[in-house]
Amino acid sequence: MRPLSVPQSTIRLGMSMIADRRRIQGDNMWEMKEIRELKVGRYVNIDESPCKIISISTSKPGKHGSAKANIEAADIFTGSKKSINAPVSTKVQVPQIDKRKGQVLSIQGGEVQIMDLETFETFSMAINADHEGSLDEGGEVMYLVAMGRNKLL
Repeated sequence: MRPLSVPQSTIRLGMSMIADRRRIQGDNMWEMKEIRELKVGRYVNIDESPCKIISISTSKPGKHGSAKANIEAADIFTGSKKSINAPVSTKVQVPQIDKRKGQVLSIQGGEVQIMDLETFETFSMAINADHEGSLDEGGEVMYLVAMGRNKLL
């Protein structure tokens, strides 16, 4: 009996599909999109950090190349400005941003303990400078989850 032979291209395609499925279903952290699909106000990963797009400018295709895009963005956790300069056909990571509601369980120094109102999971996070005096124990708060990190809104 002859062993079953499978073309290498089928094996590679199958492995990349498995990797894509793990990336999307597993942690649901990011997906790939071309730069031409991005819009102002949406999010993009720059240097492994989720950033909100502030502006996008594109140049027309020239005699020796494709159209280029310049994206200016702000990191959602640190607020630092970042940019991307690349052809519009370049694929970039787009993070999955999840806005959730939680209940404040306790406030201890510069940290707040929150319970998610959907999953009832509890976790601690640092208090932002703009939330210092406005949090009350037992009150509800909105927070953002991106790339495994949390931030108060």
